[in-house]
Amino acid sequence: MEEKKSLIKQFGPSTFSVKNTMTVFVLTAIIFIAGIRSYTSMPSEAFPEIVTPEIYVGTPYPGNSPLDIEKLITRPLEKEINGISGVDKINSTSVEGYSTIQVKFNFDVTPDEALRKVKDKVDAAMGQPDFPTDLPADPNVFELNFSELMPIMNINMSGEFSLDQLKEYGEYLEEKVEDLTEISKVDIRGIDAKEVRVLVDSKKLESMQLGFRDIAGAIQNENMTISGGNLLVDGYRRNVRVVGEIRDLDELRNVIIKSEKMQLVRLGDVAEIEFDEVERQSYARQYGASVVMLDVFKRSGENQIIVSEKIAGLLAEAQDGYFPDNLNISVTNDTSEQTKTQVADLENSIIFGMLLVVLVLMFFLGLRNAMFVGIAIPMSMLMSFVILNALGISLNTIVLFALVLALGMLVDNGIVVVENIYRFMDEGYDRITAAKLGAGEVALPIIASTATTLAAFLPLAFWPGLFGEFMKYLPLTLITVLSSSLFVALVINPGLTAALMKVEESPINKRKLTIRSIIAIVIGVGIAYGAGKMAFGNLFIYSGGFALIYAYFVVPATKWFQGTALPTIENGFKKTLAYALSGKKPIFFFSGTVVLLIFSGVLLGAFPPKTLFFPENMPNQA
Repeated sequence: MEEKKSLIKQFGPSTFSVKNTMTVFVLTAIIFIAGIRSYTSMPSEAFPEIVTPEIYVGTPYPGNSPLDIEKLITRPLEKEINGISGVDKINSTSVEGYSTIQVKFNFDVTPDEALRKVKDKVDAAMGQPDFPTDLPADPNVFELNFSELMPIMNINMSGEFSLDQLKEYGEYLEEKVEDLTEISKVDIRGIDAKEVRVLVDSKKLESMQLGFRDIAGAIQNENMTISGGNLLVDGYRRNVRVVGEIRDLDELRNVIIKSEKMQLVRLGDVAEIEFDEVERQSYARQYGASVVMLDVFKRSGENQIIVSEKIAGLLAEAQDGYFPDNLNISVTNDTSEQTKTQVADLENSIIFGMLLVVLVLMFFLGLRNAMFVGIAIPMSMLMSFVILNALGISLNTIVLFALVLALGMLVDNGIVVVENIYRFMDEGYDRITAAKLGAGEVALPIIASTATTLAAFLPLAFWPGLFGEFMKYLPLTLITVLSSSLFVALVINPGLTAALMKVEESPINKRKLTIRSIIAIVIGVGIAYGAGKMAFGNLFIYSGGFALIYAYFVVPATKWFQGTALPTIENGFKKTLAYALSGKKPIFFFSGTVVLLIFSGVLLGAFPPKTLFFPENMPNQA
C-alpha cells in the first residue's frame, strides 16, 4: 500500500482542500449564497441583447426629387463617411424629400465609437460649400438598439365605450407604464389622432402674390413662445416670456400673412381651416373586434420577468381605482411567459438531474457517497451564475439552452473523482489519504477530458458577423459551466469527501425518515403554492418523495443489485472480454469495426440526411 501511495502524484489544489476542509465548507457556502443572489438578479429576456455597430443618418429636405436628394445630400455624406476606418458596408436610400444612409461597422468597433466617427464626418460634410444650407433640420445621426425594437407585450383595451373614451383610458395607462424606469417607450395604436388642416385656395393665393412659404412662415412666427429675460421686482427675480401659441381655430384664421397699403391679408382669406381626424395609420383588433392597443418596449438590460410583474401590478391598481368595471383589459404576446417557462424548465431539470444522478450512483456507492456527486450539479450551476452575471450575460433562450445541454456533462468529473476516492477507501486507506490519492490520480485525465470538450465549443465563440454575436453565448455558457464543474470536482468534492465520506452505510430509521419526508413535502407544497416559489417548493417535495422511495424501495433494490446483479454483470463482462482477446480474435474484431465504419460512410453518402437549420413550427403571432 505504501509503494502504491508513493507512485501516485497528488494534485495541489485537491490536496489543499483536503487539508483545509473548513475552508471548503466556507467556500461552498459563499458559492451557494452568491449563486442564488446572482441568479435572482440576472436580467431575463427572450433573446440575447445584440449590440451592433450600425449607425443611421437621416436627412430631411422637403420639396426635392429623389435625384436632387441623392446629388445634394446623399453623395456628399457618403463621400465623407467612406473615409472612416472599420466600415464594413454602406447602404443609402434617396426618396422624395428624405435621405437615409445606413453605415455598418465591423464588430471590433464599439457602437459609441462608430456613432462619434459618423457624427464627425457628417459635420465635415455640412461644412462643405456645396452642401445645402436651407435644411429644415440638421441630419439626424442615431444608433438602432435591436433589443428595444420589439415590444415585450401588448396591452389591449376594449368594451362598450366610444373610441375617444378608450383613447383617454389608453393614454392614462400609457403615462403610468412609461413612468417605470425599466420602460423605454409605449406606443398606442388603434386610435384616431386629430390634426389641423389648412386647405389653401391656390387661385386666391396667386391673385394676392403669395406663396406657400409665406403661409408657413406666418404660422411659424405666430405660433411660438418667446423668452423675455427676467425682471427684478421687490427683491425677487421673475422670468418674463411672451406667450404666442395658437389655442383655437379662430386665432389661426386671423393670422396675418401680408400687410400692404393698410390692407391685411389673413390666413382665413386664402384658406379653409378645419380640425379633423388624421388618416388612420394603424388598426388594432382582438378576436375581430376593435381595441386600443399599447405596445410596451423595455430598456435593454432590464429583467423582462420583473418588468412584466410590475406592469401586471399597474393594471390591477388601475382597474381597482381608475378604470370602470366593464372595461376589458387583456395582455397578449407577453414574451416573459416563454422566458418564465424556460427558467422553470431549467430549475426542474437541475432538481431532477441531481436526483437521478444520486439514484443511479446509490446502487454503486450508497446514498451518502452519491450525494457528493449530486451536489456537483447545483454547485456548478450556482458558480456559473456568479460568473455569467459578472460578465453581464442575461438569462435568455441561448443561455438556458446551453445550461440544459451542460447538465448531462457536468457530473462526469464529479463521478470520476468521488468513485476513485471511494475505491481507495474501500482498499483500506483513511479518508484524508484516499481523498488526496483519489483526486490526484485522476486530476490530469479529467482536466484533459474537459479541455477536449471545451476545445470543441471554443471555435463557436469566434463566429464572425451578426449570427456569431447571437450564438457566442452558447460556447461561453458551456465553457463556464464545464470549467465550474471541473473546479467543483477537484476542489469542493475532495474536501467534502475527506470530511464526510464513509464506505459502509448507516442503518436507516424508517419511522424518523418517514416523518421528516412528510414534513418536507408539506413545507414544499406551502412554498410552491403559497409563496409562489415553484423551484424551491419542488425541491422540498421531490426530496421528501425521493427519501420515501429510497427507504422503502431503493435500499432493498440496492442490496440485491450489489449482492446479485452486479457480480453477475461483472462476471459476464470478464468472460466476454477474455473471449474477445483470445487468439486472433482481436484482429477479427478490429477489422469488423473498420468495415462497419466504411459501411456507415457509404450509407451516409447513399442516403444523405435532410438538412433543416430551423424546425418548422407555427408562429405564436403574425
